[in-house]
Amino acid sequence: MARFGKYIVNPETLMYEIKEEPRSLRILLYAVLTLLGLGLVWFYFWMYTSVLGLELPKTAHLRKVHAEWESRMEVMNRQLDLYEETLGGIEDRDDDVYRSIFGLDPIPENVKQAGFGGVNRYAYLDDFGANANLKSTIRRMDVLTKRVYLQSRALDEVGTVSREAGDMIACIPAVPPLCPDPGRVQLSSPFGYRTDPVYGGTRFHSGQDFSTSGIIGIPVYATGDGVVTSAKYQFTGYGNELIINHGFGYETRYAHLNTIEVGVGTQVHRGDLIGTVGKSGKATGPHLHYEVLLRGAAINPYNYMDMSISREEYQAMVEKREAETEAGKRTTTGEILRRRRTVGQ
Repeated sequence: MARFGKYIVNPETLMYEIKEEPRSLRILLYAVLTLLGLGLVWFYFWMYTSVLGLELPKTAHLRKVHAEWESRMEVMNRQLDLYEETLGGIEDRDDDVYRSIFGLDPIPENVKQAGFGGVNRYAYLDDFGANANLKSTIRRMDVLTKRVYLQSRALDEVGTVSREAGDMIACIPAVPPLCPDPGRVQLSSPFGYRTDPVYGGTRFHSGQDFSTSGIIGIPVYATGDGVVTSAKYQFTGYGNELIINHGFGYETRYAHLNTIEVGVGTQVHRGDLIGTVGKSGKATGPHLHYEVLLRGAAINPYNYMDMSISREEYQAMVEKREAETEAGKRTTTGEILRRRRTVGQ
């Protein structure tokens, strides 16, 4: 067997001599020292983690990094809450105001949420060990990004319609059909369910009634520019009824009239005289039944009436229309005479 040796001093000869030792003894010594070192390392970690309850440096560092990222995601989610609230307000104004004014359908909720249900589009995150909080944050960001894109397209559509509409604002019914006069005109039966004044029982009232303190013949004016599409003289139901098509999906109905001053096909403008208050049809007394319809469905007329307008402002609007009408008539007559003179030459 091969042997290893080491130099030692012979005390008698004072000479270095080689003392050979078995190789197996040296290997055994190395093995014992290695096991002893491993045992000491294990004992150190056992004391550090189990007895003292401390974390390993790497574990503590990873936990600190994880806490930092959790804090960042919490801040991000708070910002997303704020963004969602702001976007929700824009969406509500778009649906209830902008799109309603221009006769556009609101964006359905299922369209806003489309593409985020059914198939698990975030399964790839499992491969990275993402937790539920991270998945939820990423999904919220994706949904919010799509909603912002859809809302941007929706506002672009409203902008396009508004540019193409020209004088659309003049067409939308925006004033009361009667001149505000607290002494003679009062709002009576509002839009919605009520007790029917003739037959009793609860019925849906599709318009707004204006009572006139028993006075017949108070002037009724067009609430927006449009074309008269219906003028019915009847003894039941709405009685003498007039319908104006304002375009952009809007119509207005004026019922229980005493007289109708315009005919079918007449182009009218806001402030033009179209009839007078009466009690024709199913009516218990003189009043005007006024409706606003959007794409054929009755909506609350009160939302389309500026009730803050004063009697003086309303009367000024009517007088302005009368003056414009007279000017138009004179211009038309002058144009006819001019053409006659031209033909004569």
